[in-house]
Amino acid sequence: MNPNLTLLHPYPFEKLTQLKQGITPAIDKNHIALSIGEPKHPTPHLIQQALLTHLHGLSGYPSTKGLPELRSAIANWIIQRFQLPENGVNFDTQVLPVNGTREALFSFTQVVIDPSKKPVVIMPNPFYQIYEGAALLAGVEPYYLNTPEDNNYLPDFDSVPDEIWQRCQLLFVCSPANPTGAVIGKANYQKLINLSEQYDFVIASDECYTEIYDDEDNPPIGLLKVAYEMGNTDFKRCVMFQSLSKRSNAPGLRSGFVAGDSEILKGYFQYRTYHGSAMALPTQHASIAAWSDEAHVKENRELYRAKFTAFIDILDDVCEISKPEASFYIWLKTPFSDIDFTQQLFAQQNITVLAGSYLSRTAHGINPAKNHVRIALVAPIEECIEAAERIKSFINSL
Repeated sequence: MNPNLTLLHPYPFEKLTQLKQGITPAIDKNHIALSIGEPKHPTPHLIQQALLTHLHGLSGYPSTKGLPELRSAIANWIIQRFQLPENGVNFDTQVLPVNGTREALFSFTQVVIDPSKKPVVIMPNPFYQIYEGAALLAGVEPYYLNTPEDNNYLPDFDSVPDEIWQRCQLLFVCSPANPTGAVIGKANYQKLINLSEQYDFVIASDECYTEIYDDEDNPPIGLLKVAYEMGNTDFKRCVMFQSLSKRSNAPGLRSGFVAGDSEILKGYFQYRTYHGSAMALPTQHASIAAWSDEAHVKENRELYRAKFTAFIDILDDVCEISKPEASFYIWLKTPFSDIDFTQQLFAQQNITVLAGSYLSRTAHGINPAKNHVRIALVAPIEECIEAAERIKSFINSL
Protein backbone atom coordinates (compact mmCIF):
# COMPACT_ATOMS: atom_id res chain seq x y z
CA MET A 1 0.00 0.00 0.00
CA ASN A 2 1.06 3.57 -0.64
CA PRO A 3 2.31 4.76 2.78
CA ASN A 4 1.06 8.26 2.00
CA LEU A 5 -2.51 6.99 2.36
CA THR A 6 -2.01 7.18 6.12
CA LEU A 7 -1.50 10.96 5.82
CA LEU A 8 -4.98 11.59 4.44
CA HIS A 9 -7.49 13.27 6.73
CA PRO A 10 -11.06 12.00 6.99
CA TYR A 11 -13.16 13.72 4.33
CA PRO A 12 -15.34 16.58 5.69
CA PHE A 13 -18.59 14.72 5.06
CA GLU A 14 -17.28 11.67 6.90
CA LYS A 15 -16.67 13.93 9.90
CA LEU A 16 -20.13 15.43 9.47
CA THR A 17 -21.76 11.99 9.48
CA GLN A 18 -19.94 11.12 12.68
CA LEU A 19 -20.97 14.43 14.25
CA LYS A 20 -24.66 13.69 13.56
CA GLN A 21 -24.48 10.05 14.62
CA GLY A 22 -26.85 9.14 17.42
CA ILE A 23 -28.82 12.39 17.15
CA THR A 24 -32.54 12.21 16.41
CA PRO A 25 -33.71 15.60 15.14
CA ALA A 26 -37.19 16.99 15.68
CA ILE A 27 -39.64 14.64 13.93
CA ASP A 28 -42.05 17.47 13.07
CA LYS A 29 -39.49 19.11 10.76
CA ASN A 30 -38.46 17.77 7.35
CA HIS A 31 -34.75 17.52 6.78
CA ILE A 32 -33.12 20.33 4.78
CA ALA A 33 -29.65 19.54 3.43
CA LEU A 34 -27.47 22.60 2.90
CA SER A 35 -24.09 20.98 3.47
CA ILE A 36 -23.11 19.60 0.06
CA GLY A 37 -22.39 21.84 -2.93
CA GLU A 38 -24.51 19.72 -5.25
CA PRO A 39 -26.71 21.83 -7.56
CA LYS A 40 -30.38 20.90 -7.41
CA HIS A 41 -31.71 23.01 -10.27
CA PRO A 42 -32.89 20.91 -13.23
CA THR A 43 -30.28 19.99 -15.81
CA PRO A 44 -31.19 21.95 -18.98
CA HIS A 45 -33.18 20.06 -21.60
CA LEU A 46 -30.65 20.85 -24.33
CA ILE A 47 -27.99 18.89 -22.41
CA GLN A 48 -30.30 15.96 -21.77
CA GLN A 49 -31.41 15.90 -25.39
CA ALA A 50 -27.86 15.92 -26.74
CA LEU A 51 -26.98 13.06 -24.40
CA LEU A 52 -29.93 10.96 -25.56
CA THR A 53 -29.40 11.75 -29.22
CA HIS A 54 -25.84 10.41 -29.08
CA LEU A 55 -26.34 7.29 -26.97
CA HIS A 56 -25.25 5.26 -29.99
CA GLY A 57 -21.78 6.56 -29.21
CA LEU A 58 -21.58 4.09 -26.34
CA SER A 59 -20.61 1.44 -28.88
CA GLY A 60 -17.19 3.02 -29.44
CA TYR A 61 -14.15 3.85 -27.34
CA PRO A 62 -13.69 7.59 -26.83
CA SER A 63 -10.29 9.18 -27.37
CA THR A 64 -8.41 10.65 -24.42
CA LYS A 65 -8.05 13.97 -26.21
CA GLY A 66 -11.75 14.24 -26.91
CA LEU A 67 -13.62 15.27 -30.04
CA PRO A 68 -12.21 18.26 -31.93
CA GLU A 69 -15.73 19.72 -31.84
CA LEU A 70 -15.73 19.60 -28.02
CA ARG A 71 -12.30 21.16 -27.67
CA SER A 72 -13.30 23.83 -30.19
CA ALA A 73 -16.52 24.58 -28.25
CA ILE A 74 -14.52 24.90 -25.03
CA ALA A 75 -11.90 27.16 -26.63
CA ASN A 76 -14.64 29.36 -28.09
CA TRP A 77 -16.31 29.59 -24.68
CA ILE A 78 -13.05 30.68 -23.02
CA ILE A 79 -12.45 33.28 -25.73
CA GLN A 80 -15.96 34.73 -25.49
CA ARG A 81 -16.26 34.53 -21.70
CA PHE A 82 -12.91 36.20 -21.02
CA GLN A 83 -12.87 38.48 -24.07
CA LEU A 84 -9.73 37.07 -25.64
CA PRO A 85 -8.79 37.55 -29.30
CA GLU A 86 -10.42 35.23 -31.83
CA ASN A 87 -7.45 32.87 -31.90
CA GLY A 88 -6.48 33.44 -28.28
CA VAL A 89 -6.85 29.77 -27.33
CA ASN A 90 -5.65 26.88 -29.48
CA PHE A 91 -8.23 24.12 -29.11
CA ASP A 92 -5.78 21.49 -30.33
CA THR A 93 -2.93 22.16 -27.90
CA GLN A 94 -4.32 24.23 -25.02
CA VAL A 95 -7.53 22.40 -24.08
CA LEU A 96 -8.22 18.94 -22.64
CA PRO A 97 -11.66 17.65 -21.60
CA VAL A 98 -11.79 15.90 -18.23
CA ASN A 99 -14.33 13.86 -16.28
CA GLY A 100 -15.05 16.61 -13.80
CA THR A 101 -12.48 18.81 -12.11
CA ARG A 102 -12.24 16.65 -8.99
CA GLU A 103 -10.51 13.95 -11.02
CA ALA A 104 -8.49 16.51 -12.96
CA LEU A 105 -7.20 18.47 -9.97
CA PHE A 106 -6.01 15.25 -8.37
CA SER A 107 -4.36 13.70 -11.42
CA PHE A 108 -2.83 16.99 -12.56
CA THR A 109 -0.94 17.22 -9.28
CA GLN A 110 0.58 13.79 -9.81
CA VAL A 111 1.90 14.94 -13.20
CA VAL A 112 3.51 18.29 -12.39
CA ILE A 113 5.16 17.42 -9.06
CA ASP A 114 8.73 16.17 -8.78
CA PRO A 115 8.85 14.83 -5.18
CA SER A 116 12.61 14.25 -5.31
CA LYS A 117 13.20 17.99 -4.84
CA LYS A 118 11.29 18.22 -1.53
CA PRO A 119 8.77 20.70 -2.91
CA VAL A 120 5.69 22.26 -1.39
CA VAL A 121 2.24 22.73 -2.84
CA ILE A 122 0.67 26.00 -1.75
CA MET A 123 -3.09 26.02 -1.24
CA PRO A 124 -5.69 28.34 0.30
CA ASN A 125 -6.92 27.56 3.80
CA PRO A 126 -9.84 26.67 4.05
CA PHE A 127 -9.81 24.70 0.83
CA TYR A 128 -11.34 22.06 -1.42
CA GLN A 129 -9.99 18.88 0.14
CA ILE A 130 -8.77 17.42 -3.16
CA TYR A 131 -5.88 19.93 -3.17
CA GLU A 132 -4.49 18.53 0.05
CA GLY A 133 -5.12 14.88 -0.77
CA ALA A 134 -3.51 15.24 -4.19
CA ALA A 135 -0.42 16.86 -2.65
CA LEU A 136 -0.06 14.26 0.09
CA LEU A 137 -0.42 11.33 -2.30
CA ALA A 138 2.12 12.96 -4.63
CA GLY A 139 4.55 12.79 -1.71
CA VAL A 140 4.89 16.52 -1.11
CA GLU A 141 4.28 18.92 1.74
CA PRO A 142 1.18 21.15 1.69
CA TYR A 143 1.67 24.79 2.66
CA TYR A 144 -1.57 26.29 3.95
CA LEU A 145 -2.13 29.91 3.00
CA ASN A 146 -4.74 31.30 5.37
CA THR A 147 -7.68 33.30 4.03
CA PRO A 148 -8.90 35.05 7.19
CA GLU A 149 -11.82 37.40 7.66
CA ASP A 150 -9.53 40.39 8.25
CA ASN A 151 -8.18 39.97 4.70
CA ASN A 152 -11.67 39.70 3.19
CA TYR A 153 -11.22 35.91 3.10
CA LEU A 154 -8.50 36.26 0.47
CA PRO A 155 -4.98 34.80 0.61
CA ASP A 156 -2.15 37.18 1.43
CA PHE A 157 0.53 36.14 -1.04
CA ASP A 158 2.98 38.65 0.48
CA SER A 159 2.96 36.60 3.69
CA VAL A 160 4.57 33.57 2.04
CA PRO A 161 8.27 33.30 2.99
CA ASP A 162 10.84 33.34 0.21
CA GLU A 163 12.04 29.86 1.18
CA ILE A 164 8.53 28.52 0.52
CA TRP A 165 8.32 30.22 -2.88
CA GLN A 166 11.68 28.67 -3.75
CA ARG A 167 10.36 25.18 -2.97
CA CYS A 168 6.93 25.71 -4.54
CA GLN A 169 6.16 23.62 -7.61
CA LEU A 170 2.38 24.06 -7.69
CA LEU A 171 0.01 26.66 -6.30
CA PHE A 172 -3.74 26.19 -6.09
CA VAL A 173 -6.08 29.13 -6.19
CA CYS A 174 -9.85 28.87 -6.08
CA SER A 175 -11.79 31.86 -7.32
CA PRO A 176 -14.62 32.30 -6.57
CA ALA A 177 -13.56 30.49 -3.45
CA ASN A 178 -15.03 27.39 -1.94
CA PRO A 179 -16.22 27.92 0.80
CA THR A 180 -16.09 31.71 1.20
CA GLY A 181 -17.21 33.01 -2.20
CA ALA A 182 -14.32 35.52 -2.24
CA VAL A 183 -13.07 36.52 -5.69
CA ILE A 184 -9.41 37.06 -6.58
CA GLY A 185 -8.96 40.30 -8.49
CA LYS A 186 -6.69 41.22 -11.36
CA ALA A 187 -3.91 42.63 -9.16
CA ASN A 188 -3.56 39.39 -7.21
CA TYR A 189 -3.57 37.29 -10.36
CA GLN A 190 -0.88 39.56 -11.79
CA LYS A 191 1.18 39.13 -8.63
CA LEU A 192 0.87 35.35 -8.86
CA ILE A 193 1.87 35.25 -12.51
CA ASN A 194 4.96 37.34 -11.77
CA LEU A 195 5.83 35.09 -8.82
CA SER A 196 5.39 31.96 -10.94
CA GLU A 197 7.81 33.37 -13.49
CA GLN A 198 10.31 34.33 -10.78
CA TYR A 199 10.18 31.02 -8.90
CA ASP A 200 9.11 28.65 -11.72
CA PHE A 201 5.96 27.07 -10.30
CA VAL A 202 2.64 26.16 -11.93
CA ILE A 203 -0.57 28.00 -11.08
CA ALA A 204 -3.65 25.75 -10.98
CA SER A 205 -6.68 28.03 -10.99
CA ASP A 206 -9.89 26.29 -9.92
CA GLU A 207 -12.62 28.42 -11.50
CA CYS A 208 -15.61 26.11 -11.16
CA TYR A 209 -17.80 28.81 -9.59
CA THR A 210 -17.04 31.68 -11.98
CA GLU A 211 -20.44 31.46 -13.67
CA ILE A 212 -22.49 31.96 -10.50
CA TYR A 213 -22.09 35.60 -9.54
CA ASP A 214 -24.15 38.45 -8.18
CA ASP A 215 -23.48 41.36 -10.56
CA GLU A 216 -24.42 40.48 -14.13
CA ASP A 217 -22.20 43.29 -15.39
CA ASN A 218 -19.17 42.27 -13.33
CA PRO A 219 -18.33 38.57 -13.78
CA PRO A 220 -15.29 37.19 -11.96
CA ILE A 221 -12.03 37.49 -13.85
CA GLY A 222 -9.96 34.41 -14.75
CA LEU A 223 -6.29 33.45 -14.74
CA LEU A 224 -5.94 33.06 -18.51
CA LYS A 225 -7.41 36.48 -19.22
CA VAL A 226 -4.97 38.18 -16.87
CA ALA A 227 -2.05 36.20 -18.28
CA TYR A 228 -2.97 37.17 -21.82
CA GLU A 229 -3.30 40.84 -20.91
CA MET A 230 0.18 40.69 -19.33
CA GLY A 231 1.67 39.44 -22.60
CA ASN A 232 1.80 35.80 -21.49
CA THR A 233 -0.19 34.75 -24.55
CA ASP A 234 1.09 31.16 -24.35
CA PHE A 235 -0.20 30.94 -20.76
CA LYS A 236 3.18 29.69 -19.50
CA ARG A 237 2.81 28.05 -16.07
CA CYS A 238 -0.90 28.92 -16.07
CA VAL A 239 -3.67 26.31 -16.12
CA MET A 240 -7.38 26.79 -15.43
CA PHE A 241 -9.95 24.17 -14.40
CA GLN A 242 -13.63 24.54 -15.25
CA SER A 243 -16.70 22.35 -14.96
CA LEU A 244 -20.31 21.99 -16.09
CA SER A 245 -21.42 20.82 -12.64
CA LYS A 246 -22.20 24.24 -11.19
CA ARG A 247 -22.49 26.32 -14.37
CA SER A 248 -25.01 24.02 -16.05
CA ASN A 249 -26.49 22.06 -13.13
CA ALA A 250 -24.98 18.84 -14.44
CA PRO A 251 -22.89 17.35 -11.61
CA GLY A 252 -23.76 13.82 -12.72
CA LEU A 253 -22.42 14.42 -16.21
CA ARG A 254 -18.87 14.55 -14.81
CA SER A 255 -17.66 16.95 -17.46
CA GLY A 256 -15.12 19.73 -17.33
CA PHE A 257 -11.89 20.85 -18.91
CA VAL A 258 -8.33 21.92 -18.26
CA ALA A 259 -6.87 24.73 -20.38
CA GLY A 260 -3.66 26.74 -20.56
CA ASP A 261 0.06 26.08 -21.04
CA SER A 262 0.40 23.70 -24.02
CA GLU A 263 3.66 22.15 -22.79
CA ILE A 264 2.13 21.27 -19.44
CA LEU A 265 -0.99 19.92 -21.13
CA LYS A 266 1.17 17.83 -23.46
CA GLY A 267 2.62 16.01 -20.46
CA TYR A 268 -0.76 15.83 -18.78
CA PHE A 269 -2.26 14.30 -21.93
CA GLN A 270 0.46 11.65 -21.97
CA TYR A 271 -0.37 10.79 -18.36
CA ARG A 272 -4.07 10.58 -19.17
CA THR A 273 -3.50 8.10 -21.99
CA TYR A 274 -2.32 5.71 -19.26
CA HIS A 275 -4.64 7.00 -16.54
CA GLY A 276 -7.65 5.87 -18.62
CA SER A 277 -10.03 8.76 -18.06
CA ALA A 278 -11.46 9.37 -21.52
CA MET A 279 -14.87 11.05 -21.61
CA ALA A 280 -17.74 8.99 -23.05
CA LEU A 281 -18.88 10.17 -26.48
CA PRO A 282 -22.50 10.92 -25.44
CA THR A 283 -21.12 13.03 -22.60
CA GLN A 284 -18.88 14.89 -25.03
CA HIS A 285 -21.84 15.78 -27.25
CA ALA A 286 -23.88 16.89 -24.24
CA SER A 287 -20.92 19.04 -23.19
CA ILE A 288 -20.71 20.66 -26.62
CA ALA A 289 -24.35 21.68 -26.25
CA ALA A 290 -23.72 23.06 -22.76
CA TRP A 291 -20.61 25.11 -23.59
CA SER A 292 -22.36 26.52 -26.67
CA ASP A 293 -25.31 28.00 -24.77
CA GLU A 294 -25.40 30.86 -22.26
CA ALA A 295 -29.15 31.37 -21.84
CA HIS A 296 -29.49 28.54 -19.33
CA VAL A 297 -26.48 29.83 -17.37
CA LYS A 298 -28.01 33.29 -17.00
CA GLU A 299 -31.28 31.74 -15.84
CA ASN A 300 -29.31 29.73 -13.30
CA ARG A 301 -27.74 32.87 -11.86
CA GLU A 302 -31.17 34.46 -11.47
CA LEU A 303 -32.36 31.49 -9.43
CA TYR A 304 -29.41 31.79 -7.07
CA ARG A 305 -29.81 35.56 -6.74
CA ALA A 306 -33.42 35.10 -5.66
CA LYS A 307 -32.39 32.54 -3.03
CA PHE A 308 -29.59 34.72 -1.67
CA THR A 309 -31.90 37.73 -1.39
CA ALA A 310 -34.65 35.81 0.38
CA PHE A 311 -32.26 33.96 2.71
CA ILE A 312 -30.31 37.05 3.75
CA ASP A 313 -33.41 39.22 4.19
CA ILE A 314 -34.68 36.77 6.81
CA LEU A 315 -31.42 36.47 8.75
CA ASP A 316 -29.73 39.85 8.54
CA ASP A 317 -31.32 41.17 11.73
CA VAL A 318 -30.15 38.27 13.92
CA CYS A 319 -26.62 37.60 12.64
CA GLU A 320 -23.80 39.02 10.60
CA ILE A 321 -24.50 37.83 7.08
CA SER A 322 -23.63 39.09 3.61
CA LYS A 323 -23.99 38.04 0.00
CA PRO A 324 -20.76 36.72 -1.55
CA GLU A 325 -19.46 38.14 -4.81
CA ALA A 326 -19.89 34.73 -6.39
CA SER A 327 -20.53 30.98 -5.78
CA PHE A 328 -23.65 29.58 -4.10
CA TYR A 329 -22.31 29.48 -0.53
CA ILE A 330 -23.05 31.52 2.55
CA TRP A 331 -19.94 31.61 4.79
CA LEU A 332 -21.73 32.32 8.04
CA LYS A 333 -20.00 33.39 11.26
CA THR A 334 -21.24 31.47 14.28
CA PRO A 335 -21.62 32.86 17.83
CA PHE A 336 -19.78 29.83 19.25
CA SER A 337 -17.95 26.73 18.03
CA ASP A 338 -18.85 25.94 14.44
CA ILE A 339 -18.89 22.23 15.28
CA ASP A 340 -21.33 22.72 18.16
CA PHE A 341 -23.42 25.08 16.01
CA THR A 342 -23.64 22.46 13.24
CA GLN A 343 -24.59 19.70 15.66
CA GLN A 344 -27.18 21.71 17.59
CA LEU A 345 -28.76 23.15 14.44
CA PHE A 346 -29.26 19.61 13.17
CA ALA A 347 -30.64 18.38 16.49
CA GLN A 348 -33.08 21.26 16.99
CA GLN A 349 -34.04 22.25 13.44
CA ASN A 350 -33.18 19.21 11.26
CA ILE A 351 -30.93 21.31 9.03
CA THR A 352 -27.52 20.08 7.93
CA VAL A 353 -24.76 22.63 7.26
CA LEU A 354 -21.02 22.02 7.19
CA ALA A 355 -18.72 23.06 10.03
CA GLY A 356 -16.10 25.38 8.60
CA SER A 357 -13.23 23.87 10.54
CA TYR A 358 -13.83 20.59 8.69
CA LEU A 359 -12.63 22.41 5.56
CA SER A 360 -9.40 23.81 6.97
CA ARG A 361 -6.27 23.15 9.00
CA THR A 362 -4.70 25.05 11.86
CA ALA A 363 -1.79 26.88 10.24
CA HIS A 364 0.52 29.69 11.34
CA GLY A 365 -1.17 29.82 14.72
CA ILE A 366 -4.82 30.03 13.63
CA ASN A 367 -7.65 28.11 12.04
CA PRO A 368 -9.18 30.68 9.67
CA ALA A 369 -12.41 28.70 9.30
CA LYS A 370 -13.07 28.46 13.02
CA ASN A 371 -16.53 29.71 14.04
CA HIS A 372 -17.87 29.63 10.49
CA VAL A 373 -20.26 27.26 8.75
CA ARG A 374 -20.72 26.71 5.04
CA ILE A 375 -24.31 26.88 3.85
CA ALA A 376 -24.92 25.74 0.27
CA LEU A 377 -28.02 27.41 -1.17
CA VAL A 378 -28.66 24.57 -3.58
CA ALA A 379 -32.12 23.50 -2.40
CA PRO A 380 -35.28 24.93 -4.02
CA ILE A 381 -36.07 28.47 -2.93
CA GLU A 382 -38.98 27.34 -0.75
CA GLU A 383 -36.64 25.10 1.24
CA CYS A 384 -34.03 27.85 1.50
CA ILE A 385 -36.64 30.23 2.90
CA GLU A 386 -37.84 27.63 5.39
CA ALA A 387 -34.24 26.91 6.38
CA ALA A 388 -33.58 30.60 6.95
CA GLU A 389 -36.64 30.87 9.20
CA ARG A 390 -35.53 27.85 11.22
CA ILE A 391 -31.95 29.13 11.53
CA LYS A 392 -33.33 32.47 12.70
CA SER A 393 -35.42 30.69 15.33
CA PHE A 394 -32.38 28.67 16.38
CA ILE A 395 -30.17 31.77 16.75
CA ASN A 396 -32.90 33.60 18.70
CA SER A 397 -33.10 30.65 21.11
CA LEU A 398 -29.41 30.81 22.01
